[in-house]
Formats: sequence, C-alpha cells, structure tokens
Amino acid sequence: MAIKDRIHHRLARKHAPTLTNWRQGLHERHAPATDKVVDCGWGRLIFGQTFSDLAQLARTLQEERPGRRDVALYLRDPHVVLSFAPQDLFLDPSHTFRLWLERYHSSHRRPKGFVVRLLNSRHDAEAIHRLYCARKMVPPPPEFIWEHHASKILHFWVAEDEQDGAILGAVNGVDHVEAFGDQENGASLWALAVDAQAPYPGIGETLVRQVAEFFQARGRSFLDLSVMHDNKQAIRLYEKLGFERVPVFALKNKNAFNEPLFIGKQPAADLNPYAAIIVNEARRRGIGTEVIDAEGGYFALCLGGRRIVCRESLSELTTAVAMSRCDDKAVTHRLLNRVGLRVPEQIKVEALDQAEAFLSKQGSVVVKPTRGEQGAGISVDVRDAAELERAIKRARRIADTVILEEFVSGDDLRVIVIDFEVVAAAIRKPAQVVGTGRHKVGELIHLQSRRRRAATGGESSIPLDDETERCITQAGYRMDDMLPYGEVLQVRKTANLHTGGTIHDVTMKLHDDLKKAAKAAARTLDIPVTGLDFIVPSVSGPEYVIIEANERPGLANHEPQPTAERFVDLLFPQTIPREVPV
Repeated sequence: MAIKDRIHHRLARKHAPTLTNWRQGLHERHAPATDKVVDCGWGRLIFGQTFSDLAQLARTLQEERPGRRDVALYLRDPHVVLSFAPQDLFLDPSHTFRLWLERYHSSHRRPKGFVVRLLNSRHDAEAIHRLYCARKMVPPPPEFIWEHHASKILHFWVAEDEQDGAILGAVNGVDHVEAFGDQENGASLWALAVDAQAPYPGIGETLVRQVAEFFQARGRSFLDLSVMHDNKQAIRLYEKLGFERVPVFALKNKNAFNEPLFIGKQPAADLNPYAAIIVNEARRRGIGTEVIDAEGGYFALCLGGRRIVCRESLSELTTAVAMSRCDDKAVTHRLLNRVGLRVPEQIKVEALDQAEAFLSKQGSVVVKPTRGEQGAGISVDVRDAAELERAIKRARRIADTVILEEFVSGDDLRVIVIDFEVVAAAIRKPAQVVGTGRHKVGELIHLQSRRRRAATGGESSIPLDDETERCITQAGYRMDDMLPYGEVLQVRKTANLHTGGTIHDVTMKLHDDLKKAAKAAARTLDIPVTGLDFIVPSVSGPEYVIIEANERPGLANHEPQPTAERFVDLLFPQTIPREVPV
C-alpha cells in the first residue's frame, strides 16, 4: 500500500468522526466571517470554506497584487473554481499535511547553538525579509512584518544564533479561529525558511515544533501545512513529527513566481544553479533559451537574430585573452601589481630550498597551482617546511607550475563586477563545524556536508582530503576526536563554496575604495564579468589585497543581489525594463 493510501486509511479508521466533521466543515460558511482572506505579507490566504459563491472565490484569487503569491485553500470543489478562470488559475502540486495537536508530544532535546522565539524587533523583521529573499521566496515587506508582530491572527517566529545574534530561520503561523471563527478549531504553518549557511542541525524541526506547541497551548485541534509533492526531505521531517497527509487542495495564480509549478519540466531544470539563474532571468524577459550541454552548464540565449553562447556566467563577450589572464594566477598578479593595485608578495616555485627561503621570510604562505578553480590544490596558512613540501605536491596534481604567496590574514571578500560596475559583494567563510558534545569531528563534517549539499543543490560539501586533515591537525584535533559542545572548529582554510564554505552578503557595507579597486581590476583585465577575491581587515574600510580574479563567478551565490539581471542586461541591453513616466 502506498504511503498516501496508508495515511488516508489510518485517518479514516482512527479518526472517522473527526474526519467526517472536518469534511462537513468544508461545506459550511463559518458565521459571521464569510469570504475570509488573511494577508500574510507574501500573499493572501483565501479560506475556501468561507465562500458560498465559487465564482466569487475565483475572482478573489484573480485579484492578486503584483509581487505576491496568493493561495486559495480548503476548497470543497477546486475543479469547479478552476473552471471559472482556467487561463489564470492552476491546481497547486503540493500536499497538505496535518498534525493533530491532541496527539503531539514535545521533544526533550533542546536546540544547541540557537534559540527559537517570537519576532520582537524591527531588526528581526528586516532579517526575515533578507532570509526570504536569499531563499528565493516571496518576501513580506519588513514594515508589514513589524506592523503585525502583535497580531492575534498572524504570528512570526525566528531562530537566532546564540553566538552572534544572526537570524538563521523563520516561520509564520495563522490562527484560523482568530481569523474567521473556524468551527474546526484549526491553525496553519507557512513560509518556513532556514539559512543555507546555518551551521547547526535541527533548525527547521525546532521551528515547526515551536509553532505546534504554540497552537497546542492555545487549545487548537490541528496544525496544517503545505509542502511540494516532490520535497522528500521536508516530507520525511513532517512525517517524523507526526503529520499525516489529508485530502486538502489549493489553487494559485499563474504568475512568474509560480511558473515552474504549472509549465512542466523545462530544459533549464537540468542545469546547475549557476546556469539556471541566468536562463530563468532570460526567459522572464522573452529571450529564447537553448540548453547545449546541461552537465557542463552550456546554453545559448537568442533574441532578434542575436545568439550568445554562455557557460554559466562566462559568455562570448569575454575574450580568450581576458579569460587567459584570469586563468593564470601569476599573470593576474603581475597585471594588477603593474597598475598599482595592492597584491600580496608572490614567487613561482622553482626549487624546494627557494620555496623554504620564501616561507622563512614570510612566516606563513599560501601554496596554489597557477591554474585551477574552486579551490582545487590550494593550501592556506602553511607554516613549516614539511607541510610546505606536501602542499607543493598537492598543488602540482592540479598544475605543473606552482606559486607561493604571502599569507595575509583577514576576511575573504568576493566582489562581482559586471560591465565594469560592482553588483554584489560577499564575505566568504571557510567550512567549520560546531561541537555538539555527542559527535566526533568526522561525523560533524559528514552532517555539515549533508546540509550544505541539500542547501546548494549538491554544489557544496567538505572534502575529506589531505587539506581537511591538515587543518584539523593544525587546530589540535583528529577526525575521531569528540568536539566539545559549542566549540567551533574550522576544517578548511580556503573559503570556496565548493569545499563547504559559506557566503554572506555585504554589498551595502562595501567601502568606496574597495569598489574602485574592483572596477579598476576588471578594466585592467579587460573582462566584462568577473569575481574578484580580496582579503580585507574590514569590508567597511579601505585596506585590501587582491589575490585572484575568476572569469566564471557563481552568480547564484549572491542572491538577493541582482547578479543575473545585470548579466542579462549586459548581453541584451534592449531588454532592460524601462520605467514608464507618470
């Protein structure tokens, strides 16, 4: 028997009276509230059981405002409502899951490293907005969130990092009794989001439990939520917590946000996130797209007789000469140094004794192959001769020529320059794990890699290689050591996303001198799209060194900054949206 059939059978057998009443309730108008709609900021919840006129329900759904994502739920006859506006509406391919709160049991395990609490400041509201933007969800305006922080109908919770106060997750709940006097005594959970960079496990589960316990304490009978039919990871979590699937269906509008849900599988679905973000932006503008090789990230964009082939953010507008300048780190260094931009001291490795002399002079060095990407073969903060020799051998697996570079401490800053303008900036942090007091270092790395892969579509994980072993040993640990609760262990020195690093937007904090240096570097290399790697003591200060330039930066890593939009602007400037004079 399929899972959904077992759930329905169990519901019918164990909760027949309750389920019968619930089904009957879908046919009732809950007096005095009729035609009830609740604005959640990201869109409206349209409670179908409060509408007696199904044509009016369809019209209400069609009144969706731009930039919102309305949902009509608890429809007794969704097929009939759909018939009133088949060109504008579609049946949402999501499942509804229900937790019967009388049977819910709280967990004795407490979250470690973070706390979950109700929204209590304007700062929280702004952080929730940024989180939803970063997770590609429709964000409620911060003003809306803060205005409703004391609402009896709409409730917002956040997960807060105990170390630095950062907001790691958010969720909101709707009290159906307060909203329309729900005779079924229900509530629902919406807009669950967890920061993809969050270092702690269990944030999503803890947020869901907090909502359940909140409404359980208020005497509600059940908590409903909606989840995409193919989101297997989320469904496993909800079933683990006791949620059961119920036959409740929803309608939504055909809009840009919902497009992937009603147009079927598109060629872009096979592309990696770095190519897909560009293809999706092009399609929104009416630009033709052709996937040439999904595995390699190659595609073509076509409009008005013009066809441009791209590999992710590398396009035909980047010349072979410009690409070769970025590809060879030694050439990049020389060119930037020649125009007065600050770069670390650097040598090409010709002999081991020469390399050891450079190490002795610097005290600590970076070893890297002259060519390569995604941090392959790079060893950072090498301090002794034996370590140096091993690092050089690792680098030579990637490229024959190896360079040594002065190690400069500071934050790893990636600046995206498109059409010689700074579009985005982010601090990149090396992979780290946080001790639970129950897991070994190797186990923590495995768990963190699993979370990073899930959050990045498989693009990020921590390699269990010699470099990870070296970093752990340098910190005084081994793979099979138990890491004490709350202790943070950095397991890589490089901050590349592909080796488990995290990325944190700082565009609005970037100092003007850093912007000027980034634009000057792009012009020196004569490259229209580049990701420049800086080491800075502070993003809000003028000091820097530039260590690399990337000819194919990952634009998807910098959302919510408009990297894909500016990339398509560069390729097809005629499609730039123009403001209509009032």
